[in-house]
Amino acid sequence: MKKFIYVAVIGFLSISCGGGDDPVPTPKNEAPTVPTLVAPANNKLCVDNLVSFQWNVSTDSNNDPITYQTQIAKDNQFLQIVKTLEGPANSQNISLEKGVAYYWRVKATDNENLSSDYSSIYNFYTQGEAVVNHLPFSPELVQPVLNAVLNTATATLKWNASDVDVNDTLVFDVYFGTDNPPISKVSENLVTNTLDVPLAASKEYYWKVVVKDDKGGETIGQTWKFKTN
Repeated sequence: MKKFIYVAVIGFLSISCGGGDDPVPTPKNEAPTVPTLVAPANNKLCVDNLVSFQWNVSTDSNNDPITYQTQIAKDNQFLQIVKTLEGPANSQNISLEKGVAYYWRVKATDNENLSSDYSSIYNFYTQGEAVVNHLPFSPELVQPVLNAVLNTATATLKWNASDVDVNDTLVFDVYFGTDNPPISKVSENLVTNTLDVPLAASKEYYWKVVVKDDKGGETIGQTWKFKTN
């Protein structure tokens, strides 16, 4: 009986000692949260071309140090980037050209090179010398979303547009068709920001909007596309 008890205890101790060798799991690295823009506010007219950019601080679940990348461009697709700055602070003072429409966004990156998505895009205008009229901002796509696939015989094209001259009246020319870029003007001086267009099956369509104010200023929007089944 004593021998049996002795063996059982040894086996128990052996099992207990082996359990202490399990590795401690390493926490998974998570990207920082997406920054939210503060200033300049969307559709802002900046009277000084030395612009102060500010955004809310991102958080990191791993408490990693964060660096912010700020991009400023002359188009809302960021194909004409004029400034890209990086740093740990959630603000930047940047000198820009006068009398120009700009678009800006920010993303956060931790010290393991894992980045958040870019923030939403804000636009603003820098006051020019003796400016009497500002061009409208480039139109923004609402629907159909870019590269959408539709199963309908008609589509409602919808977009947003704005102007820092808040009293300006905006109208729209719409180009639509299967040519890239679209060359057929299907509506002119439209006062609403929607237009219904007929569709055919198994086609790829392209469209763009030209926004015009009542002082002769106009801005040509980018080309968007979608398909039909």
